[in-house]
Amino acid sequence: MHPFLNLKKLCSCILFLLFHLNSSAQKYSANIEALQVQEAHFNKQLLQLQAEIEYQKLSFWSNRIKEVALPAVEPNETIIHHALFSLVYNEKHEQANWVAHVIAPEVRFGNSGRSNDFRPDSLVKSGTCTDRDYFIRDTLPNGTIKYDGFGFDRGHLAPSADFRWSSKALSESFYYSNMSPQRAEFNRDSWAKLEDRFRSYVERNQSALFVVTGPLLRDGLSRIERAISKPTIPAYYYKIMYDEKEAYMTAFLMPNKLCDFSFDTYAVSVDSLEQLTGIDFFPSLNDSLENLLEKGNDPAPLLTLKEQQDVKPLDPTQLGRNEFNTLQARLYSGKNENITVCGTVVSTKRSAKGNVFLNLDKAFPNQIFTISIFKNNLVNFSYLPDEELLGQVICVDGKVGDFNGTPSVTVSNEKSIRILRGEQ
Repeated sequence: MHPFLNLKKLCSCILFLLFHLNSSAQKYSANIEALQVQEAHFNKQLLQLQAEIEYQKLSFWSNRIKEVALPAVEPNETIIHHALFSLVYNEKHEQANWVAHVIAPEVRFGNSGRSNDFRPDSLVKSGTCTDRDYFIRDTLPNGTIKYDGFGFDRGHLAPSADFRWSSKALSESFYYSNMSPQRAEFNRDSWAKLEDRFRSYVERNQSALFVVTGPLLRDGLSRIERAISKPTIPAYYYKIMYDEKEAYMTAFLMPNKLCDFSFDTYAVSVDSLEQLTGIDFFPSLNDSLENLLEKGNDPAPLLTLKEQQDVKPLDPTQLGRNEFNTLQARLYSGKNENITVCGTVVSTKRSAKGNVFLNLDKAFPNQIFTISIFKNNLVNFSYLPDEELLGQVICVDGKVGDFNGTPSVTVSNEKSIRILRGEQ
């Protein structure tokens, strides 16, 4: 066959293949486009369904807050309701008297990030604070922004992280009606750690917490003088938690500063808060149940399993003259004074070097006071102190020093330790 004819046949084959490949590509492209249209339709339906689910959840929890968590109000007070929190605003102090909200079990699956969209609350008719009450923001000639802060954080009363499962509720938490002037070391440390405890409780127990939070407002408080609205600076904040399912309630009262002790030290009864604030909390509860719950101040359910071996410091009114509990004794650190400190030995340790350490009231690594007995002094004991003293209530004489950041008394013989058997 002539070579030209072979070439012609080859070209025909190539054109045939290209035609069919192009046809297949067109079919493939059409199929993909059709699937993408279906996917877009599905995603639209999914978003609508998710929005409806969130709306139903928000409606449910909003109603539950109103049914369970709202404190009693005075005739001149107006309750402002948002998606997941309600409040009464105090115009005189330019912040809320209280904020009631719920930490729903949905918080376990929340993934919305902080919106940081701080803004006035239009529902407060008298007006709320604004950015200018916390800082001055200037734009420099080079376009950069310079902040001149007034020394206080815009502290959330109902924390934004409690609403991370709802973008709407999370955004609303940045209303200035939910803000109060908090010192940075309090807001970012002590207060934040307490808020973490509440969320951990919900995640661990899979039950909702109704929470009421507020500043302790009274006449004579200092104000942010450089602010426009001049909000007052609370000296204390309180937070009350109520687990309806477990019939458990407790409260905390913390100073607006870096707190020296662990969160459970600040546990108080709701009854005591009602006396301080003049507010009737959880009035919707049955009277007998309310009276029972509001007397309690047990923080144990908020503790981890390891922490639950800890105990409260001894009641100072039950100690003898010149005897101090572990919280009081800490104040004598470095003062070179002989005192007597009393507490419960909740954990012990014998180091690799043979030294013995007794932790009073709180176990390692959260110890608040340690009794140190060095190896060369163990011969002065007729018993093994790390074994015999575990679980005992003891009083120890000595000078309070510092051992790796923990107040400590070093003892050299057993005569410095007195065992108070049977006392807790």
